Amino acid sequence: MSLSPEHKIAGVLAPLFALRRENDLGIGDLESLREFIDWAAEIGFKLVQLLPINEMGGDHSPYNAISAVALEPTTLHLAPGSPADLTQVDFDEVVGEFDLERLRHGAVKHARVRRLKMALLEKAYRRFASKQTPEVFNAFCQIEAPWLDEYSFFRVLMEENGGHETWDRWREKHRDAVSAREWLQSQPERKRTRFEDRERFYRYVQWIADRQWQDVRSYAETRGIALMGDIPFGVNLYSADVYSHRDQFAIDWSGGAPPEPYFKDDEFTQQWGQNWGIPLYRWDVMRARNLDWWRWRVRGVRKIFHLFRIDHVLGFYRIYAFPWRPTRNQEFLPLSWEQMREKTGGAFPQFYPRDDSTWENCEAL
Repeated sequence: MSLSPEHKIAGVLAPLFALRRENDLGIGDLESLREFIDWAAEIGFKLVQLLPINEMGGDHSPYNAISAVALEPTTLHLAPGSPADLTQVDFDEVVGEFDLERLRHGAVKHARVRRLKMALLEKAYRRFASKQTPEVFNAFCQIEAPWLDEYSFFRVLMEENGGHETWDRWREKHRDAVSAREWLQSQPERKRTRFEDRERFYRYVQWIADRQWQDVRSYAETRGIALMGDIPFGVNLYSADVYSHRDQFAIDWSGGAPPEPYFKDDEFTQQWGQNWGIPLYRWDVMRARNLDWWRWRVRGVRKIFHLFRIDHVLGFYRIYAFPWRPTRNQEFLPLSWEQMREKTGGAFPQFYPRDDSTWENCEAL
């Protein structure tokens, strides 16, 4: 792709899940994206921008992913003949258990669509696991190991805890990665083998996702279309990243935005601001590690997209932060500033790393 700030191009932004086809599985997927790329090329656009495509959590928000690198499985095109090794019999057996007519109409039923697609991926994986492992899969796992091993471990622990990503509510021995691995080593061999197989399943899903997304990137290039991605500045507290790298995040603080009087229907935002719930970055720790976490995050986006934007890029320089989680917002809503500080032990919402209390701090920002 020949892309330069010197040359203006026009494009279109769309959430992938909204790009529906007549015969989809209840959500826009990579086959839909191919058709959308064709449409964009015929119209004369040169760029298609998408919302973040990392694996979503229970709230189904693309800006609140459970991994900064892992791709969302519901974006995959799953059908006989697709890169996932599905037979027509396997496909019909799984799909027959769902009401496709209802899934294909109205708003996306994210939870049901996820169950359907994960069931198809389970079928595909069983066929994959029954054959000799291709070397390209082993190579993928080895290359991506710095994030993939931690992610797959986290995903199986989610299964062990009812499918929820809220790691601070898991069984006590699972709430910390070190103690969780010690717990696993203490389990009977049969349990450990089963756990390892589930880890391998999640690696397989990401391998399939990587192949499909890179195929779509190549297809976009043949149509003269650039794909543009989106990196949220923040990362979900309940993500494999924070779980595995607790030392790189200040989890007692929640990033957000300062009070905004124009939000007439939101008393909390008017009084205190927007509390997004994202943990703050401990930049000193990240720099000491040569920003390796950020390098893997950006690398994942660059593998698929020709361009990308960083949402809320100002957050690299400063971000408004709260000394409480969003779940406590209503508790603080009726309080005065003095009452709030008494409850927090003196901490207060402010810009991080420097508040605006002095001219020197303001100049430094």
